[in-house]
Amino acid sequence: MKDVKERSGGIRLVGEATQSVVSMWGEIDGALRTEASMALAMALDRDLPVVIDTSDVLFMDSMGIAFLVQFYTIGHEEGLDVHLRNPPAAVSDVLGMLGVDDFFESAPANSRGGLVLS
Repeated sequence: MKDVKERSGGIRLVGEATQSVVSMWGEIDGALRTEASMALAMALDRDLPVVIDTSDVLFMDSMGIAFLVQFYTIGHEEGLDVHLRNPPAAVSDVLGMLGVDDFFESAPANSRGGLVLS
């Protein structure tokens, strides 16, 4: 597993008053499994709607797509609304190729402020 300083991407939860924002950036792959699991667990604990902001993602492999689908599935099973915000082609093209793009609804570009939880 790469050292945090060597990573070219990341995942973190930003806690806003009315929603949880999962911010993803750079290259999203299996090396971020721990961060993805932590973000999911914290979002479930907050019990608020979830926005997954992928606008700064440059690359996403199958592990990243699996995380998005898992987040959506578990979130909905727990009664949470889960939306993607501004997915770039690196995300939307792969979701479309895999036929899972209909899982996600667009989220309004709400405020980006909030408390970073980690």
